[in-house]
Amino acid sequence: MTDTLDLIVIGAGMAGISAAKKCARAGWSVAIVDELPYGGTCALRGCDPKKMLRAGAEAVEAARLMSGKGVTGEARIDWPALMKHKESFTDPVPESVEGGLKEAGVRPLYGQARFTAKDRIEIEGHGEIVFHHALIATGAKPRPLDFLGTEQVIDSTDFLNLEELPRRIVFVGGGYISFEFAHIAARAGAEVTILDRGARQLKIFDPDLVDMLLERSRAAGIEIVAEAMPERIEAVADAHRVVYTRDGERHAIEADLIVHGAGRVPAIDHLDPTAAGIETEHGGVKVTPWLQSTSNLRIFAAGDAAASPGKPLTPVAVFEGKIAASNMLKGERTEPDYTGVPGVVFTIPELARVGLMEEEARERGEAVVSFTDTSGWFSQKRRGESHAAAKVITGSDGKILGAHLFGPDYAELINFFSLAIKLGLTVQQLKAMPAAYPTAASDVGSMF
Repeated sequence: MTDTLDLIVIGAGMAGISAAKKCARAGWSVAIVDELPYGGTCALRGCDPKKMLRAGAEAVEAARLMSGKGVTGEARIDWPALMKHKESFTDPVPESVEGGLKEAGVRPLYGQARFTAKDRIEIEGHGEIVFHHALIATGAKPRPLDFLGTEQVIDSTDFLNLEELPRRIVFVGGGYISFEFAHIAARAGAEVTILDRGARQLKIFDPDLVDMLLERSRAAGIEIVAEAMPERIEAVADAHRVVYTRDGERHAIEADLIVHGAGRVPAIDHLDPTAAGIETEHGGVKVTPWLQSTSNLRIFAAGDAAASPGKPLTPVAVFEGKIAASNMLKGERTEPDYTGVPGVVFTIPELARVGLMEEEARERGEAVVSFTDTSGWFSQKRRGESHAAAKVITGSDGKILGAHLFGPDYAELINFFSLAIKLGLTVQQLKAMPAAYPTAASDVGSMF
């Protein structure tokens, strides 16, 4: 017998979970399906487990920075024990998520899903389901690599489940994943190299602060090779050899492990979107500004699976999921507000941004740019940090247009600037904030 549902949600990550619960609590018949454990990339294969491992790297780096300043002894990472620490968070997630979905009235399904018609989807082991609405929230997958030997490359999920950390690691690509994992691996004692095709790494961040991060990365023992074009990966005894060209010359580097850090793309191909008449764009579901498919009005998409203006970040996926759910329930056309969404690359220390880049602001003609090297400030000196800076961009009316921060605790500090941009606060209003002292937040008023 074919089931009929008000909503089928494909993908049990943050976007899908938030939408499924919202619609079920409104009285709709809702099911959610995923072929992977419930929780999604962020909770199980990305943000959260990464930060669990980063905690160990932070501790080792903190001890190193304070060596000779009252801290003695060598701190080191026990990788298997650190992995157990990570698993103490990730292991309970799927059961907890499923329990929360059931409590909200959502029917959990497991298996591969694919569309068979504009209003039908087939789920492995469960048969065919007729739906009035569907939400595609399947997230992203590693971008296909275009050179020989890529079967020898592991992805970020594999890295987060390594039982032992190899001695020599090469990361292919110069984005978030490569830099964050490289900083963890280097503090764990690995010899780390990043090979990036581009001349500039971490392009969505302020170039002046990226330069500081590159300097700090190299000081941590990370080799960064720009404009390196991988040609092939060869098996060499118990290791691998990456052959690449740079400046017209061929080079090679041997490694025990090669990790894919060259970006991600929407993961929707396996759903057979053409069978449902779903038009795609940039690899994702082509959607209206209110997240509805442009070609099948029964379909909505949220998070990385949607070709929306939103950044590929978990908070964006969550509020897109909620807005898509609201629009389905009410038949409305509410559009997500992406104003003031911060982004952070969790290196050590971290690099954060929100709002406009300096170049974008100057093109508007009203930018006032304040750059401050904060490495000598108390908040950095107390821990021995050598690199930290802030660049804040304001308009002629005193409102914050953008903020770019590099330093310890600045992933938290960027949220103040996010709120300022969201609410249209001015420099004077931020300066008037009484902050606890001495804290990183107490530095805000001096960054203009």
